[in-house]
Amino acid sequence: MSCVWRNTVAIAALLFALSAVPTARAANHHELNGTWMLVPDRCDFGGQPSIQSGTVTIWDREHNITVTRTFALDDGDGRSISYTFGMDGQSGATIHEGKSIKHKARWEGNTLVVTTTEERIPTVERFSLGPDGMLVLAVERANLPTMTLLFRRQ
Repeated sequence: MSCVWRNTVAIAALLFALSAVPTARAANHHELNGTWMLVPDRCDFGGQPSIQSGTVTIWDREHNITVTRTFALDDGDGRSISYTFGMDGQSGATIHEGKSIKHKARWEGNTLVVTTTEERIPTVERFSLGPDGMLVLAVERANLPTMTLLFRRQ
């Protein structure tokens, strides 16, 4: 086999391997798509009020991400919190209950990271797929312990 032929085959193989990486990464992102139901007894609420029930729906398609979250809090007053917003990697803003909320989503490897800022206080949510196939949501807020919520695909 000539040296030129070996180099041509090696370059073609390298280009093929590199072109498969974005496809594999996008496929992993799509594994989070769907509606997920909270499993409260498997969650760590970080000392904050428990959540009785909740769902998260994630839809990532062609770099447009929509996240819908609905939670019923166990704080004695029967409150329910619901947010829906779509993001395309750009910062967005919404008004919720009279408060200005800014949000941005991005991918860090196979983790969807959503940063929400309400009254200059950031909350970072990290959505990832756990080894057991459950959706793991780690919620980080200033001066509070991290809350880890686990969801089953609905």
